[in-house]
Amino acid sequence: MHMILLIVAGYVGLWFCPAPLLADETSTPEQPPVATDRAEQQSSYVIGPGDILDISVWKEAALTKQVAVLPDGFITFPLIGPIKAQGYTVQRLEQIIAEKLTRFVPQPNLSVAVKQVRSLHVYVIGKVNKSGRFELNAKVTVLQALAMAGGLNPFAKKNKIRIFRHENENTVIFNFDYSAVARGRQLDDNILLKRGDVVVVP
Repeated sequence: MHMILLIVAGYVGLWFCPAPLLADETSTPEQPPVATDRAEQQSSYVIGPGDILDISVWKEAALTKQVAVLPDGFITFPLIGPIKAQGYTVQRLEQIIAEKLTRFVPQPNLSVAVKQVRSLHVYVIGKVNKSGRFELNAKVTVLQALAMAGGLNPFAKKNKIRIFRHENENTVIFNFDYSAVARGRQLDDNILLKRGDVVVVP
């Protein structure tokens, strides 16, 4: 604390004021931006064709790009060219791109964020009021997907609905009894749908 002598209209007094902070106490080293909560939540998202990605390298304006995942699952990024994105989580793609960029940018501080989700689709076909492809913006169950399709039409076989899922080069089939689930029974059949699932209502 500094002591300052004041002389005002013949009055002499002392005024105490806090000591000014030194320059090195007020300034802090410039730091890269901290990941947001949204980015952390996205880190486990699995990228698919059609998704729009924001990719940026801190302090490298030429390496800040918005790219689309092509139907073949690849994206193109400056310096490293085509690179596969489909099937990788956001976090893993960050690591892959950063590793490839180290040849050109030492220790790149890189971030990848999903700008738009366009690859999460399910299909509802058969005896529903509005069959087709539906984009998922949240976790959706079979019952919710049927509601998105306008519900069942009067001729639907409610207890013989099936869900087809492609996994590891194989097709897995799940059975779904609409009447039972609607009554609060067999709720385990009301599974969360995944990318590419096909709900068939005979």
